[in-house]
Amino acid sequence: MLNWKLVIWVWIVGTIGLIGCQTEPKELPYLDIKTESRSEGGKTVYDTLVREMPIFALHNQEGELVDETIVEGKVHVVDMFFINCPTICPIMKANMLNVYAKYKDNPNVLILSHSIDPERDTIAALKDYADRLGISSERWQLLTGPMKDIFKIAEAYMVPAEQDSRAPGGFLHSGAFLLLDQNRRIRGIYDGTEEGEVEKMMRDMELLLNAA
Repeated sequence: MLNWKLVIWVWIVGTIGLIGCQTEPKELPYLDIKTESRSEGGKTVYDTLVREMPIFALHNQEGELVDETIVEGKVHVVDMFFINCPTICPIMKANMLNVYAKYKDNPNVLILSHSIDPERDTIAALKDYADRLGISSERWQLLTGPMKDIFKIAEAYMVPAEQDSRAPGGFLHSGAFLLLDQNRRIRGIYDGTEEGEVEKMMRDMELLLNAA
């Protein structure tokens, strides 16, 4: 039986490696482009589609109910995490803090971190975590909601995330950072545990910001 999570992870790793080996682009590609066919006037017409951020309604660390409209017109970075993660999350958050430090005064940038452990990562827990990180929800939103909704969002982003009692902390998830443009289209995917990858992401963010 095909393990779709493994397939997705292989695709992610392959994409990261491919991007990392290429010369710095002047324009970013669109990721996960697919073609769908339809019949029109007796002819087959092909439409090119680009994956966009899924629609959502989640609470942030301030207890505010937010949805996808908060990223309108903004370059945004997306990841999955949970507070009690003992493995990759501390590294990811240290690297994301570098992104936050660079863009904390830029109203055209937003970071969205989705908790995959909503039972423990309550609004109060997220608020405490945000205070310990020293971040503001104006630029970095820590989001929580029903687990099934979070996992659907992860699947829409093609980012592996699942509950697993055998895993450290009880969950498995990708260390990927996704970069989306001002129109909610995925333009890059990076290893959030690697400082060099995150630095490349910030250079790519500049491309999107300067193209606006």
